[in-house]
This record gives sequence, structure tokens and C-alpha cells, in this order.
Amino acid sequence: MPNPREVLELIERMRCISNDGERRALVDRLGAVDRPTVLSFLNAHGLNVCMGSDEALAAFAASDVLLRDGIGLQAVLPVLGMPAGLNMNGTDFIPLLLKSLPSRNVAIYGTATPWLDRARAVLEAGTPHRYGDLQHGFHPVEHYIAQARATRPDVILLAMGMPKQEQVAAELKRALDHPVLIVNGGAIVDFLAGRFKRAPEAVQRSGLEWAFRLAQEPRRLFRRYCIGAFGFAWSTLRLRRAASLRIRETGAAAPDPTRIPPSPIRPSPIQKEL
Repeated sequence: MPNPREVLELIERMRCISNDGERRALVDRLGAVDRPTVLSFLNAHGLNVCMGSDEALAAFAASDVLLRDGIGLQAVLPVLGMPAGLNMNGTDFIPLLLKSLPSRNVAIYGTATPWLDRARAVLEAGTPHRYGDLQHGFHPVEHYIAQARATRPDVILLAMGMPKQEQVAAELKRALDHPVLIVNGGAIVDFLAGRFKRAPEAVQRSGLEWAFRLAQEPRRLFRRYCIGAFGFAWSTLRLRRAASLRIRETGAAAPDPTRIPPSPIRPSPIQKEL
């Protein structure tokens, strides 16, 4: 079982994106990786998973860029003395990223047919990329490593759910030897394929998109959102205590979240989202 301080250190590694300029710099940086690089998103469910599993925490810790996703962490970060920044949820940011990058070879590993093929059709119509390697999300990790070594994609989009996708991403990062951006996308492929509907914009702005998703998948998501809420509250208390103890022991507050340095490459315009 992880120590709360270890999870606190993971949270402190999240990049605080506070404005559109920083978001543009992030897109540019992700489009110019020179080694296997993992992009992940941490939300309330992910925090609960990390608090209860050393393996999950290690997988998230292998991420090179970790972004804040959702209203849960938005409420918790100020309690821990950290700014919340913008909500960088993957459902919005990943399509924006794919829309903004110049042409790439993209592999999608996750979910199942027919959703993979439907998502590819949507992406091919709205982005400049080639989507040649589609694999369902139920293979052993060795299968994805072999596929990625054979096809050498520029971007790998994982859509397997937490924490499996983060664990697969960590293994891919260790095994591959070419520049590739590995994106942990959760349900993004299912959303693009129309398997699940996004909440109306007013519901998204209110921070209640989780309730809309629960209404669509009550049996699968009840434990995550309802029972998980109590676990998240307990996790928050433990993290706050860990932060307070560290301040008393060291006399230092939490470090400032890492900021994105200015991009050395030519900016690419952020276009309209898919």
C-alpha cells in the first residue's frame, strides 16, 4: 500500500496549465518529443487507484507529463497548497492535440470493434494523421510492444481505462527505442465513436459531467463515482495530513508545480476542436 507522501509527490508533479499560452506551449512540446514520452491525466478515480496500489502509483509515476482532470482534484489542490489551473481533461485535450499536430502515424490500442473503426473514421475526417494500426484493448502487453516495434508509430493512443493503460504505457516507454508520444486516453475512443455521449456544455461547465456519465452507465460506474467519493474524501484527508506533517518536519511548503518551459520549435496553431 503506498504511503500518502508518495502519492502527494505524484500530485506535485502535475503540470499546472493556467492559460491558453501555456496550453499552446504544451501542444508544441508534445509534438516534438525525441524519445518515448508518456502523457497521462490524473482524476479523482486515478487518485483513489494510486492510493490503493503500488503498481498503479508506479505506472502513473512513469508519466513524463501529468495533467489535472476533473472537478475532484480542482477542489483538492488548493487544500494541499497548490494551484488547480485549467481542467485539462483528456476528453477535450486529446482531440485538440490531434487536431493541432502536423501529420503523424498514429496507432490506437484499446476498446473493441466496431468502436475502433468508427473512431478512426471520425479522426481521419477531422485530423491530418494516418491511423494504420488498430488493436483491441484485451491483448497482453507483449502484443502491443511487438506491434509498436513493427510499425514504429509517432503517436500511440491507449484507450483501456485506469490503471491498465498507464501500466501498458510504462512498459511501452521502457521497451521502445524511437521517438513516440504515448497518450493515456481512457474512454476517448468510445466518445469519438459515439458509444457514449458527452454531457451538454452547461453540465460540463458545472463540473457535473461525472453525473451524466453515471446516468449512462450506472452499473459500471456506480462503484467509481458513488462509493469512490467516500474513498476520495478519505484520500484527501490523508494527503492533507501528509502535507502538514512534511511542512512541520522540514519547515518548507510544497514545491511549485512544474511549468512548461518556452517551446524551442515553431508554434502550431490550435484549431477548432473535433
